Amino acid sequence: MSLTRIYLGLGSNIERERNLTAGLEALAGFLREIECSPVFESLPVGIKSGNFFNFVVTALTDLPLHELDRRLKVIEADNGRYAPGRKGLPLDIDVLLYGDRVGNFDGLVLPRPEILKNAFVLWPLALLAPEVRHPGEGSTFAELWEQAAIAQSLWPASFSWRGAELTPAALRQAFPLASL
Repeated sequence: MSLTRIYLGLGSNIERERNLTAGLEALAGFLREIECSPVFESLPVGIKSGNFFNFVVTALTDLPLHELDRRLKVIEADNGRYAPGRKGLPLDIDVLLYGDRVGNFDGLVLPRPEILKNAFVLWPLALLAPEVRHPGEGSTFAELWEQAAIAQSLWPASFSWRGAELTPAALRQAFPLASL
């Protein structure tokens, strides 16, 4: 089977480091050539909760879209996403892009509309894949970020995975507390 380039959005506001690390380790078990954007801390959007850590991952997969989505739901469940009585969001993993697919695939809309609505998705995506074009818009993610007028507060946050800091110190210093 051929490989497809995918982009996933990851987020957590409960035991953020532990849950996001567990999510990355699970993804590493079946995805190839994983690369991560810098991590951003943001105020919650649409819910009352603690601050989130969010970032974007790109990788290659040989899984069909529906199987990829099913595995992501299992990872979320394994990390308490659907636990009764949970407060907040332990782990959220969303398919942002699956190759250049555009449309509604059994309820999964691609590219994910949140890309253009949430700074905590678009900014990491623009840093990770600045020259990649949004399949529906035609502009690069760097261009989309440059033109974005999204009123959300977020800032780069320190986060390490497998001994590597994902968020460069220069980015953290340049934007110690960004309010967009």
